[in-house]
Amino acid sequence: MSAVIETARLTKRYRDLVAVNELSLKVEEGETFGFLGPNGAGKTTTILMLLGLSEPTDGQAFVCGFDPTRQPLEVKKRVGYLPENPGFYEDLTARENLFYIARLNRVPRTDANRRITRLLGQVGLDNDGDRPVSEFSRGMKQRLGIAEVLVKEPKVVIMDEPTLGIDPDGVTRILELITGLNREHGITIMLSSHLLHQVQQICHRIGIIVKGKMIVQGDVDKLGSAILKERRWNFLLEVGGKADGLEAELRSISGIAEVEPRVGGWFLHCTVDVRPAVVSLVSRKGLSLLQLRSEDPTLEEIYLKYFREA
Repeated sequence: MSAVIETARLTKRYRDLVAVNELSLKVEEGETFGFLGPNGAGKTTTILMLLGLSEPTDGQAFVCGFDPTRQPLEVKKRVGYLPENPGFYEDLTARENLFYIARLNRVPRTDANRRITRLLGQVGLDNDGDRPVSEFSRGMKQRLGIAEVLVKEPKVVIMDEPTLGIDPDGVTRILELITGLNREHGITIMLSSHLLHQVQQICHRIGIIVKGKMIVQGDVDKLGSAILKERRWNFLLEVGGKADGLEAELRSISGIAEVEPRVGGWFLHCTVDVRPAVVSLVSRKGLSLLQLRSEDPTLEEIYLKYFREA
C-alpha cells in the first residue's frame, strides 16, 4: 500500500501558540484511520492544513501526491471533507443541495441526476430527497453531508467528529455507512474523533495527538499488545453469591498481576492463563461462576496509557 496522506514535521504556530508541533503522519491507501486527541490537541488545525485551507508555518504535507499549500485545487478534486457541522441551504431540498454541489464541482447534469439518486439511496435518504433540509434531524443532515462529500467521487474522505450529538440509531447508521464506503468502494477514510469505542469498531489504525504532537500511531491490536508488555492475559470475572474476601484471594493467585474492580465483577491482568485456578477458587468458596471471559485491551485503555505518558 502507498500513503495517500503524509506529513513531515508539519507545524502551525499562532504567535506564541504552537497548535501543531512537527507532526509526522501517514495514512495508507484503502484504510480507515482514526485521528484521536482531546479538544484543542490540534486535530482540526491539521485537517485544515491537509485541505489547503490553512498554511503551515513549517514542514510539509502531501495528499494524493499533491502539496495542499501549492496545489490546493488538485487536493480538493480528490478529497472530500465532512466538517463537524456540515452547512446546507435549509430552505432547499436535499436533492437541490446536492445539485448545487454537483454544479460547483462541474459534474455534467446528466451524470449529476444519476449520481444524486444513487447517493440518496446509499445514505438512506431516498425517500427524503424532496424534503427541505430544515426538516432533517442532525443524523439525517450528517448522512446528507456524506452524500454531498461523495458527489465528486473522491479518493479520500476526511471526517471531523461525524457522529457527535447523534442518537444511538443514527450513530449505527453513520458507522455502517463509513464502513461500506471503505470496504465496498475502496475510499480511504481519515476520521477525527474522541469517541473511542466508535473508532475501535471501524478503524484499522490510529494516531493519537496531544498538544500538537503525535505521540503514537499504529495498528490498534499491536498498540494493545505493546501496553500489556508481559501481561499477556486479561479476563473479566463475574460471580454470583456473597463474594466477601474473594478479591484478596484473587490477588494471591500466582500469575495475577493486577485485580481491577468493575461493576459486578473484576478485571484480571495476568502473566499466565489463570482460569483453572480462578474456577477452582470460585468453586471452593461456594460461588456461582457467571462469567470468566478473555478480553483484549480497549482503545480507551490504549488512549489513556499514551495520553498519560504525554
